[in-house]
Amino acid sequence: MNSLRKHSLAAGVFYLLTFVSIPTLALYSRVRGPDFVTSAGPDGPVLLGVLLEMVVALAGIGTAVALYPVVKRQGEARAVGFVASRVLEAATIYVGIVSLMSIVTLRQAGGGAGALATAQGLAAQYRWSFFFAQSFIPAINGVLLGSLLYQSRLVPRWLPVLGFIGAVLLVASWFGILFNFVGAMSPAAAITALPIAVWELSLGLYLTLRGFKPSSITVGGD
Repeated sequence: MNSLRKHSLAAGVFYLLTFVSIPTLALYSRVRGPDFVTSAGPDGPVLLGVLLEMVVALAGIGTAVALYPVVKRQGEARAVGFVASRVLEAATIYVGIVSLMSIVTLRQAGGGAGALATAQGLAAQYRWSFFFAQSFIPAINGVLLGSLLYQSRLVPRWLPVLGFIGAVLLVASWFGILFNFVGAMSPAAAITALPIAVWELSLGLYLTLRGFKPSSITVGGD
């Protein structure tokens, strides 16, 4: 296995790992509720969700680090930008999970009704962290990486085109939610977020199973 294949395989696997947080939609349902801090029940689902999101944050950085040595040959500034964007996304994810763990700590400390307002504020902080990270930054990632892959032809061109379409729809939906034109949990928001998810999943599968296509930027590379 040459170094180019190792980079593509690593990036593909990391992309696929970013989907392990899907169960958090259910795992976090109670901790984001208004009365979690005063209710009884296990904290295990929250802890599991936090661990999954940690994997996502680190895997996201991994995608950019694995691809950087190759895509920088097409455009170093955009390649650096992609790494920086992934790091920012990961940092914001960590802000969110720290907020949820703070709610768990309040509950374990017996904060009771007096901690309700604080817990609700922390839950709101998680929602806004998610909104400004996982709900927006993937569009930036799609444009930066998509343009590099489109120009270099390292993957079939329909893949980065899907990323561009997904980025546009995601940004449009993001502004619609921000200005209350659509609900964050509405069918319209879910549909507009689907293409960017399909782009990342398809890219992860392609890089894992097929690797890079022959390209002018890989000529002479190993």
